[in-house]
Amino acid sequence: MASNLTHGSSMVRKITHLSNDLDQDQGENGSVATYTVHIPPTPDNQPMEISLERSSSRRVEDQYASSSMFTGGFNQLTRAHLKDKVIESESSHPQMAGLKGSSCAVPGCDGRVMTDERGLDVVPCECDYKICRDCYRDAVRTGEGICPGCKDPYKEPEVATQQPLPLPPGAGVSKMGRRLSLMKSRSQNNEFDHAQWLFETKGSYGYGNAMWPKDSEPDGISVSGSDWMGGDPNVFSEKQWRPLTRKLSISAAVLSPYRLIIFIRLVILAFFLKWRIQNPNDNAIWLWGMSVVCEIWFGFSWLLDQLPKLFPINRVADLDVLRDKFETPNPTNPTGKSDLPGIDMFVSTADPEKEPPLVTANTILSILAADYPVEKLSCYVSDDGGALLTFEAMAEAASFANLWVPFCRKHDIEPRNPETYFNLKRDPYKNKVRSDFVRDRRRVKREYDEFKVRINSLPDSIRRRSDAYNAREEIKAMKKWRENGHEEPMENLKFPKATWMADGTHWPGTWTTSVPEHSRGDHASIIQVMLKPPSDEPLTGTASDANAFDLTEVDIRLPMLVYVSREKRPGYDHNKKAGAMNALVRASAIMSNGPFILNLDCDHYIFNSQALREGMCFMMDRGGERLCYVQFPQRFEGIDPNDRYANHNTVFFDVNMRALDGLQGPVYVGTGCLFRRTALYGFDPPLMKEETSWFGRKNKKSSTVASVPEAGSEEQVLRNNSVSEDMEMTTALVPKKFGNSSLLVDSIKVAEFQGLPLADHSSIKYGRPPGALTLPRDPLDATTVAEAINVISCWYEDKTEWGIRVGWIYGSVTEDVVTGYRMHNRGWKSVYCVTKRDAFRGTAPINLTDRLHQVLRWATGSVEIFFSRNNALLASSRLKFLQRIAYLNVGIYPFTSIFLIVYCFVPALSLFTGEFIVESLQVSFLVYLLGITLTLVLLAALEIKWSGIELEDWWRNEQFWLIGGTSAHFAAVLQGLLKVTAGIEISFTLTSKSGGDDENDEYADLYIIKWSSLMIPPITIMMVNLIAIAVAVSRTIYSEDREWSSLLGGVFFSFWVLSHLYPFAKGLMGRRGRTPTIVFVWSGLISITISLLWVAIDPPSGSSQIGGSFQFP
Repeated sequence: MASNLTHGSSMVRKITHLSNDLDQDQGENGSVATYTVHIPPTPDNQPMEISLERSSSRRVEDQYASSSMFTGGFNQLTRAHLKDKVIESESSHPQMAGLKGSSCAVPGCDGRVMTDERGLDVVPCECDYKICRDCYRDAVRTGEGICPGCKDPYKEPEVATQQPLPLPPGAGVSKMGRRLSLMKSRSQNNEFDHAQWLFETKGSYGYGNAMWPKDSEPDGISVSGSDWMGGDPNVFSEKQWRPLTRKLSISAAVLSPYRLIIFIRLVILAFFLKWRIQNPNDNAIWLWGMSVVCEIWFGFSWLLDQLPKLFPINRVADLDVLRDKFETPNPTNPTGKSDLPGIDMFVSTADPEKEPPLVTANTILSILAADYPVEKLSCYVSDDGGALLTFEAMAEAASFANLWVPFCRKHDIEPRNPETYFNLKRDPYKNKVRSDFVRDRRRVKREYDEFKVRINSLPDSIRRRSDAYNAREEIKAMKKWRENGHEEPMENLKFPKATWMADGTHWPGTWTTSVPEHSRGDHASIIQVMLKPPSDEPLTGTASDANAFDLTEVDIRLPMLVYVSREKRPGYDHNKKAGAMNALVRASAIMSNGPFILNLDCDHYIFNSQALREGMCFMMDRGGERLCYVQFPQRFEGIDPNDRYANHNTVFFDVNMRALDGLQGPVYVGTGCLFRRTALYGFDPPLMKEETSWFGRKNKKSSTVASVPEAGSEEQVLRNNSVSEDMEMTTALVPKKFGNSSLLVDSIKVAEFQGLPLADHSSIKYGRPPGALTLPRDPLDATTVAEAINVISCWYEDKTEWGIRVGWIYGSVTEDVVTGYRMHNRGWKSVYCVTKRDAFRGTAPINLTDRLHQVLRWATGSVEIFFSRNNALLASSRLKFLQRIAYLNVGIYPFTSIFLIVYCFVPALSLFTGEFIVESLQVSFLVYLLGITLTLVLLAALEIKWSGIELEDWWRNEQFWLIGGTSAHFAAVLQGLLKVTAGIEISFTLTSKSGGDDENDEYADLYIIKWSSLMIPPITIMMVNLIAIAVAVSRTIYSEDREWSSLLGGVFFSFWVLSHLYPFAKGLMGRRGRTPTIVFVWSGLISITISLLWVAIDPPSGSSQIGGSFQFP
């Protein structure tokens, strides 16, 4: 799609340089190469069209883009459908989509006048003649800009002039510290038409943007980022510099013994395995061999899991320092306007039947009410199913936000998810001091109840509306058929059962009754701005706003909210969630281009309204430019108090992730993660230095998005016949890697610059000048949204590196882990942000079968990682050694299930045969066993101490490790091996057998029993061990030579297995008290019968009769 961009388009210039030496004087001979570079607008490079204030025509275009639904796709025109309304209920907020202005005064026109931020009519003429957008455009084009009312020409505000950049000092500048390029402009309207030298330092953040060194510096070389910031260089010298974050070291009294015990246990394991190998059981060599192989693997697996835990740390953010640096008046920011960078929030959903729209709507409301500058926050909802139900639910949420968000700001509500807030079991009036709080809360609660009813009634409402419109269309078609005089019967005609929107038009996405071009895998791209970008200045309400709500001191602006449904067509691999996230990355880059991205699942909401600020503290702190993402822990609601199946994953989120934070950073877990946009784009981090490691030499030079490779570097790589995947991306390769959208390519430099920390300290070499992000952003126009439609088309990623190197990585069901691994493999770091109050909360499956299938999906992804190029064994030298071990464990841990299943049968085989894994219970064996057990207990106690988890959480994790290892992990290994070796893909289905019918029970799902083939191995292990215990006890009782030591050894290990499987057995029994007693009686009788039968078949030695020498008195 070709567009003629007039406003906000990047300046296109030709850069001519000497290919032999970029630093040669222009007069020297050399071959000249000319290439075209797009120069995006940055704080010191603003296009000439920026005016002193928004003109009326610009405000009209903004309102038009926000009130239209844009559709398009492959071989389709991109269309803008102006919407009178998007939902049937009334919406009053001026940022809501839909036309709410007065009627157009032009005779014969039924259009509506566009409105401004307060809902007032936008009139382009001083005579206040009301005219709609289309009539205004016609007047400008055909009427020479004459107002139809007063007959005078339309007047536009004068355009602010832009001063050219001063020339740098040419004398005495070192060739090593500068790049000289002759800038020649093309002849374009409203752009510069002159040639000048530009001086680009190592800290350059944009194509052709100059950062001049100080005259006082020798040779004009800038040594730090603060040296080139605008204004007075002593701005920050008057007060002490304070960091935004701090590391809280764990007490040496806990950490030193922890490391020592790890070493001691490693030594004990080594000696124990050596002793086991040297002392075989000749009576049962097969049993000994099985156990030894399993024990060696367990020792190796334990080492992989334990080594990355050697350097755990805690971190804390200082929000007061963040506010002082970015939102406090200072010489560079006299008004105290927020200088924080923008954040684009991503919420993904795919099926409104599996992911209730009410849950997604609550997540959206928590985002819109977050404590972050409104003009810097944008929310994008990805509906991968293209469902009208999701669309209208989001529109209802946007309407309710008009009431909910000001209420949260006025009364400092926490949490800002209305469903959670109104269901809190604590006193809602605690610490509330405003006299109108009770009245406001009662009003909002009533409105929320009505909002829920509207959401729940949407499916029926859409169905009834569609039936009515379809019946009307059928009647029209029948009437037209008769008028045309056709004699064929009407029964041969087929009328499509369309799905209709509230304004009486066809829904361009998936219809309830699927037809070509309107099904889940075949529909056009859709973008609808639900809430248009807010005004740049705070917009306080009035006493009459929102039906008697007193909002005179409350900012009623709402963040931008955009509904996005990417195009889907048959024959294309849309790559599931990863593809949807990449579509959002591209669309958001065009529309808002926030330098940071935070993604949430539709069932994860913001529990702490200041969580975004805490994450931003790490990104904006010293060294933050090297952080690719900030990962928050996942916390869950609705889990049974005993956490039967370890749904909280406390050990992983509070032990493993804290430990990884002390290395290169935590892994990405799919949600609750704040990304740096340029890291997602596949660029290398800055400040890469040449280092040595155990696995080779790190010879990566300093790199940023704007860095230019040294002459001959690419030729050197080609000469060696090896092109590294992580080779630095050059400017010339950017369009090939990112696609054909020039707006997307232009946005990269701007995003990099805006994501840099403040250059307020001499140690910050890559920073931006203070106050650079206080300028208002451009309003949306139709051309911009149309370009966003282009980049979410199904064909856009063809012949690009999206999903290969750029964005979320394709090819694995656990795209989150792979995406984080690729960033760490390029040298980026990440941090783990554990807030005092949970940052985000979500839901997790509490049903046994659902939990097993969740673990199956994770384990399947790990197996895929192990057999792919993302195996940590193939990582680059930039991945630290212990971080490599952690990622290696991610790919290996499912294979432990093979040895675990075998080892769980060893006690039963020992009891059946009367043999043990050792020939006799020697003192050495018992001492080693005692040492391994004691060190395990001490390690668990110390982990609990430094991580803050509970002992019960640790034990639940151990139990589910065995449950998952004998079921889901083993199935994932089988699935992966079959896929790799034979190309066969298998799936494990589940069937609901019975369910909890108690609607008042919060944990009714816990007792639902769904049969799945994943349950076969653990059930078999339990039954075999129970029967083995019964058989061994019977044999020992009936035998003349009763070997109690052998019995106790086997029974002890069988009980070890059964104790770990206890939650699994409890889940099979369903609701407590509902299992008939006869079931347990039958189980006992069957066990006794099988035991007696075994003794009869294989009687004890020295006896040929059943029961041996045992006689009843």
